[in-house]
Parts: sequence; C-alpha cells; structure tokens
Amino acid sequence: MSNTQSQAYPVWSNRLTYILATTGAAVGLGNIWKFPYIAGENGGGAFVLMYLLCILLLGIPIMIAEVMLGRKGRANPIHAVLAQARAAGLSKGWSFIGIMGVAAGIMILMFYSVVAGWSLEYVVQSASSSYMDKTPADVAAGFGELAKDGSRQLIWHSVFLMATAAIVGLGVTRGIGNAVNILMPVLFLLLLSLLVYSYQNGNFSEALNFMFSADFSKLTGDSVLVAMGHAFFTLSLGMGTVMVYGSYMPENQSIPGAVVTVAFLDTLIALIAGMTIFPLVFASGLEPGSGPGLLFETLPIAFSKMWGGAFFGAGFFLLISIAALSSSISLIEPGISWLEKLGIKRMAATIGLTVLCWIGGAASIYSAEVFDTLDHLTSNIMLPLGGLLIAIFVGWRLGYTRVRKEVSGGSNMLFNLWFIVLRFVAPIGVMLVFYESIKNILASYGII
Repeated sequence: MSNTQSQAYPVWSNRLTYILATTGAAVGLGNIWKFPYIAGENGGGAFVLMYLLCILLLGIPIMIAEVMLGRKGRANPIHAVLAQARAAGLSKGWSFIGIMGVAAGIMILMFYSVVAGWSLEYVVQSASSSYMDKTPADVAAGFGELAKDGSRQLIWHSVFLMATAAIVGLGVTRGIGNAVNILMPVLFLLLLSLLVYSYQNGNFSEALNFMFSADFSKLTGDSVLVAMGHAFFTLSLGMGTVMVYGSYMPENQSIPGAVVTVAFLDTLIALIAGMTIFPLVFASGLEPGSGPGLLFETLPIAFSKMWGGAFFGAGFFLLISIAALSSSISLIEPGISWLEKLGIKRMAATIGLTVLCWIGGAASIYSAEVFDTLDHLTSNIMLPLGGLLIAIFVGWRLGYTRVRKEVSGGSNMLFNLWFIVLRFVAPIGVMLVFYESIKNILASYGII
C-alpha cells in the first residue's frame, strides 16, 4: 500500500489486499450459519444453483457498480457519489446513497458487535471446557443465561469494539490492510482445519445430502426470493463498505475480475462452513436450527459430545470471531473516511464513532426492541433501497460512456451485457426483495 504526503488518498498497492479486505467484509456471522441452513431447507443443490444465478444477476452487477463509484470518486461513499453526480450534471441529492450507506454501517455495527461478543464468550467457554461435562439441556440453557446477563454482554461488546477501533484507527495501510492480510489467511486455515475435524468426527454424508441433494420440489417462489435476498445481502451491498474499499482499489486492476473473485470466495467459504457445521450437528442427533441458536446452543452441545471438543470448539468460535471482526472493520470504515474528509483526524473519528456504536450496542443489550429495530431497519429497508438507488444511478443517470471508461478489463460484449443486467434485471430483483421485506415488516406488526 501507499499513503504518502504526495498521495492524498490511500490506495492499496496490490490486488490481493483488496480481495482479502472485501471478502472479509462479505464473510460475516450470517454468512457462516445462514446460507448453509437456508440452502438445506430450500432444496439443497437446487437452491444453491438458484442462489448462484441470483449472485450473477443481482449481486455481482450491483457490486461492480458500487466498486466503480468508489474507485472513480477516490473518496468516502458520500463524497464519491456527490463527485460523480456533479461531474454528470446531476442533483447533489444523489449523495443520499452514500449518506444512507454510512448510516446503515454504523447502525448495523451497533447490534452486530453484541452478537460478535457472544462468540468471544464462547471462545473462552470452549477453551475452559466449561460446557463439556454438562447435559445438552444445560448447555443450551447457557446461551439463555448469557442473553440475560447484561453485564457480561457489555464486557464482550466493549472488547470487540475496542479491537475493531484499534485496527481501523491505525489507518488504511497499517491498520486495515495489515489486519486483513493476517486475519483472512488465518480464517481460511481455521476453516479448513475444522472441515477436516468435522469429516473425521461428524456425519459427513448426511450433511452432504442436506446441503447439496437437489430437491426441486422444495424450490418455491419464496425460495427464489430468499435466494435473491441472500445474494444481495451476503456481498455487503448498499452499506458503503464496497464503495469505500473500492476507493482504495488500484487503478490498473479490473473491477469485474476482482468482484467475481470476491463473490466466488464468499460463496465457497459459506459452503465450506456448512460442511464444517452440519456433520457435527447430525452426528450428535441434533436439529440444524437457524439463527443464533445453531451457533450458540446446538454447536456447543455437539462439541461437548466429541473428542477434542473443547479445543476444536474454541477454534470454531475463534473463526466466528475473526469473521465478525473482518466485517466490523468494513462497517465502521465508511463513516471514518467521511469524517476524515471533513477534516477530523482518523483517531478522533474512530473514537467518536466507536463510542456511538458502544452506546447503540448497550441499548441493544438491554432492549430487545432496539436490537430488532436496528436489524429490521437496516436489513429490510436501508440496504435494499441503497442497492436499488446504486443500480439506477449508475445504470440510468451516469451515462454509458462515463461508466464504460471506468469499468475496464472486459470485452465490449461483456460490458454491454453487464450494463443491460444492471439497468433492467438487478433493479427488478432488488424491488422484489424490497417488497417482500416491507410486507414481512407490516405482517409482523399485524398491519396486513
């Protein structure tokens, strides 16, 4: 990387750092447990094929557009979009895309750091064998006890945020770049080691059948919407992360090539995670429950029954913590980059936003309503709306020539195909996801 006085804006000097950083942003807590579970519940291999199609038609096109905005603007999401709007003679109101993305990242980190704190707690519980000699009921009840212990949650929430702040506070070069160059290889090695352990100690054949047996009878209209929604959310679209990391991307690198690589790695890690988790679950005769229950209730029960469970359990929850940390860095970075542009020193910006996230996290710990509101507002409204606006802004407002000049590295035919998909297919897909999200929110409040 380089970040000298002669170069006002930092740029990563190699493609690998960009790919590792962006993959780290995409691979998070939900990626580890959610994709394998929804794949198994919606037709296995049939759902995986549908999901890959949605990645191609929804995720990758919007991600390319978002990276392009960041690299072209060489600024935080707010100023990057504003610069492009001005250059194209458009209203500065389009900067709302960046404003909403920065806000969404901070709001997500407020509750995400709480969940990440749970994983740190279970690293310690696993390493100390605290749940190894307990009954399955007692192991499962341990998570409920943690959820009621505000003080303990507050400690881990604080530790996790301090780790995030320590990395981003050092800057793009020394902090984020060095961190992802270490964290992501460690994550890969841990995941592969746990995969071997799962193969030796778990029911691998049942897990393969659960995740990859193509049952097209389970592939319903709702399944397609689930695939579309996860394809959008798994790549961290609409929250400013992809845009700000794109602003650090070297000029001579192909945007489409880098984005496809990130999408491939993100999907590969999700699949490997599934084949790490579910053999252990099925070998213990447990149900592959969704949500935090799978990570913090079901898996500790599985580890408690297996040889080396304490050691490999600690390794698994360390893996979860690293995935969460790589994502949290990317959630707060857009806001810090924006404050830096306003003249605030990076360390001061980091401390200020970290304190803000700590307050939001504390509120989430002591109020389930705050936690759920932050989750629903960001996931169901802000992110899909941001993705839709990015597709419209790049596909319809910036102009073909301006966009073609920046998105290089491919043939005219491939570019034209991408541009058509961005203009017509991706917006329709996001609107369907958006509609489904709004409908679910209204249904949860009994309005419809």
